[in-house]
Amino acid sequence: MGDILEDILGVAASEATLRRCTERQGSVYEAAQTAEVRRIETELPEPPQGPAKQLLSVDGAMVPLVGGEWAEVKTLVLGEIGDPVIEDGECVVHSTALSYFSRLADAESFQRLALVETQRRGVETAQQVIAPTDGAIWIQGFLDYHRPDAQRILDFGHAAEYVAVIGSAVGVPESAAFKSWLDDSLHTLKHGGATALLPELRAQVAGHPQQAELAKALAYLEKRTAMTAYPEFQRQGWPIGSGSVESANKVVVEARLKGAGMHWARPHVNPMLSLRNAICSDRWDEAWQEIVAYYQHQQRQRYLNRAQRHTVATLPSPPPHPVPASPKPPSMAALASAPKASARPTADHPWKRFPSCTPSRRSARAKK
Repeated sequence: MGDILEDILGVAASEATLRRCTERQGSVYEAAQTAEVRRIETELPEPPQGPAKQLLSVDGAMVPLVGGEWAEVKTLVLGEIGDPVIEDGECVVHSTALSYFSRLADAESFQRLALVETQRRGVETAQQVIAPTDGAIWIQGFLDYHRPDAQRILDFGHAAEYVAVIGSAVGVPESAAFKSWLDDSLHTLKHGGATALLPELRAQVAGHPQQAELAKALAYLEKRTAMTAYPEFQRQGWPIGSGSVESANKVVVEARLKGAGMHWARPHVNPMLSLRNAICSDRWDEAWQEIVAYYQHQQRQRYLNRAQRHTVATLPSPPPHPVPASPKPPSMAALASAPKASARPTADHPWKRFPSCTPSRRSARAKK
């Protein structure tokens, strides 16, 4: 990537700088998608019109984390189902316009976060939603959350694995007896469904009660009998395999997160998955616009918050103090009519109280 930038833009960047920039933009895109989920949940906008036949498949893949830990990344694949075609004598159904949504999260959080993609692709308004999966319990909860009426199909490859487990009672996998029995059983399963095969499977399990794994495999298939009506599914032109999401696990998730010597810090997984989904879904230009818009919005919001914190609150003005009224100057008429003061000393004047201090007495003493 650094060589590409230098060749095209003339910008030299180290591997560490590119890694930091990628993680930062991935974090912004993840935050933008999470904010969109909250908006959808709050405003309940009308979804766009979905296709006539939509593929919805979900699965998980394990990725290595720092410290030797492994965690499951869950991936949603959405697409449009085309008409069946004959290839090599087999009826094949192809899906187009595939898009991906992946997160390292628990099942409940993942089904909520995936709302941003199911809303964008119109899962709610699609005429038919076909969901081939491996039949895991958490996947059934995902379908109940997004499209309860989706046609649930047990991936034929997974069903074949459970049939093979029961077939181990016939002989070791390398034996001719096992291969012959498995070929006949899978033919019956594909053209008659689990209902046609269950009597044979129950007989094998009953003949080997000491092998607990046989009973578990049989119980798995019995609980999902309705999901194994493969003849009807093929007649409707629906896929009976979950190859789309299994390919997504390899190409979208594992090809990027399971390289030689890679161990991911948990906070860095979802940002990388966000960008990886955008690239593999051919939505990079659209995703980059969302990244820029959300980043600018966050920058503007941080500026407003910072400005609000630093704004000095206006102090209330003190209440007015009463100002004493100035005495009104007397009028000229009042001054003219006022009695004039006498020039003679008053009765309490010191000259009256101390006669020796009068001028005449002082003059007499001076003559002596």
